[in-house]
Amino acid sequence: METLMLVLIGILVSVATYLVLSRQMLKVILGTAILSHAAHLLILTLGGLKKGNVPLIEESPGPYTDALPQALILTAIVISFAVTAFVLVLAYRTYITNGTDDFQALRGKVDE
Repeated sequence: METLMLVLIGILVSVATYLVLSRQMLKVILGTAILSHAAHLLILTLGGLKKGNVPLIEESPGPYTDALPQALILTAIVISFAVTAFVLVLAYRTYITNGTDDFQALRGKVDE
């Protein structure tokens, strides 16, 4: 199962890299969102599947599950949502101001 997840993560990273290297602003934003999802899956996969009880002190001793990967993923989801929302608003404002979302057109004139 981990091998399948790692292949999926590799595909997501390659698609995200392709989108980040494009000229349109919206494709770059989608690429960063896909890259953050790949990072979430990577953290979840590296955390592994552990069987056990909830880590409470009152419970009997035994194998416990590790809650750290889920906590890290939850934090990363919140941060990536906030960054994506901010960048989408910034891209919308740039499109309204300049009339284009092409990075080559936003560079301005070439000084020679």
